Amino acid sequence: MEIERTLKTANILIVDDEKDTREIFRRQLADDYIIDTAESALIAIEKLKNKTFHVALTDLVMPGEDGLELLRTIKEQWPHTAVMVISGKASIEMAVEAMKLGAEEFIEKPVEDLELLKIKIQHILKTKWQTEEIERLKAILAQEFDRTPIIGNSLAIQKIMEKVKKIAPLDTTILISGETGVGKELFAELIYKNSKRKNSKFVTVNCGSLPETLLESMLFGHKKGSFTGAIRDKIGYFQEANGGTLFLDEITETSQAFQIKLLRALEKGVIRQVGGDDDVTVDVRIIAATNKDLASEVENGNFREDVYYRLNVLNIHIPPLRERIEDIKLLAKSFVSEFGSKYEKPDLIISEAVMSILLSRIWKGNVRELRNTIEHAVALAIHNQIIMEDIPSNIYRDHLNKQTSNRSYDNLPFAKAKEIFEKDYIEKLLFTYNGDVTKAAKSSKIMRQNLYEKFRKYNINVKLFRDIKNT
Repeated sequence: MEIERTLKTANILIVDDEKDTREIFRRQLADDYIIDTAESALIAIEKLKNKTFHVALTDLVMPGEDGLELLRTIKEQWPHTAVMVISGKASIEMAVEAMKLGAEEFIEKPVEDLELLKIKIQHILKTKWQTEEIERLKAILAQEFDRTPIIGNSLAIQKIMEKVKKIAPLDTTILISGETGVGKELFAELIYKNSKRKNSKFVTVNCGSLPETLLESMLFGHKKGSFTGAIRDKIGYFQEANGGTLFLDEITETSQAFQIKLLRALEKGVIRQVGGDDDVTVDVRIIAATNKDLASEVENGNFREDVYYRLNVLNIHIPPLRERIEDIKLLAKSFVSEFGSKYEKPDLIISEAVMSILLSRIWKGNVRELRNTIEHAVALAIHNQIIMEDIPSNIYRDHLNKQTSNRSYDNLPFAKAKEIFEKDYIEKLLFTYNGDVTKAAKSSKIMRQNLYEKFRKYNINVKLFRDIKNT
């Protein structure tokens, strides 16, 4: 455990003008700690200037500068050093003053129970370690955290953010999983922006978009003449990202032969260019991503187990948009703002009817599908609101079909149930004939004039159906 390592490597400074006392304390503590001694406050200060001490044991009454002055100096200049004062000659007033100045413990001489001395030091070190650890964690969580790429306040996103705050500074390999379109690359960028490597390069590569031979060349680089078309030496993404972060998307799309070469880079931090004879050392943080269950891929023999364990040191799972519905409204509004600027429609808002459709939809393409839908709507919008005419026809059609299939007539008066059925029937009819009223009238055997009356009655916009294609 970290605390046990801290205790075993703790530096203890014993300050006493009596040589025998220093030696007795040193022998008692030497098996558990790293001990240094000083016969005066002045010598102790010189040692403190050159070495970090976790605890200082000091006598209060010494020739020259006494223990109180030393205590005061330590607390001013080395506040992280705990101080235990030990004296048999000090007055009660001195002892009280020592505690006021911040001494952690006071023990009277002669110290007959040396085991008690060890216990008190151990207690000081544990308390000190716990306090410093709490402060360290608070500092990590309280530090300026750039969440720029990520939009969402759902509980799922909040939990991921807390995890990212903890792991971003650790410089460890990370595996991000989640369905296509959830924004895995954005979360990789988020980790990078809050890491120690944020001032170096962030390089991304989609492993699934490149054939294996080209992927190897792109990642590791190649030497001139190593294959047809290699007209000059070229460094790869690993060298380009040296000192920074390399994001490997769709890692499961790589072959096992390639994975062996990747494993060497992950384990040893060395690569070899295609056609090269020498190893090249690289310092790169790897973030990998997959839209598959990587553990199942390993079990099914599609992915190397050793590479899986090397990549899956820390992991983040991004839930699909259907599991964080509360993020949809925030995302949609953000995309409207983004594309409103792009298409010079800065005052555009989403109508309540359209927002209702967006919130009820199961977004199979996740955030990416929602973003594309909003861009489509903003581009087509001619009013100050995005209305149903502006959204892709398949979105509205799916909404209508879902609404109709889920319709319940239970406990409704006959007249109301009839109205609901009639409106659903006419809208489906218009979908079938792409808004062609003549064909709809002929099929339903309802006169055109009567159909138009029903359009007005139920506020049905025929133009909305004219460009919809049945799929």
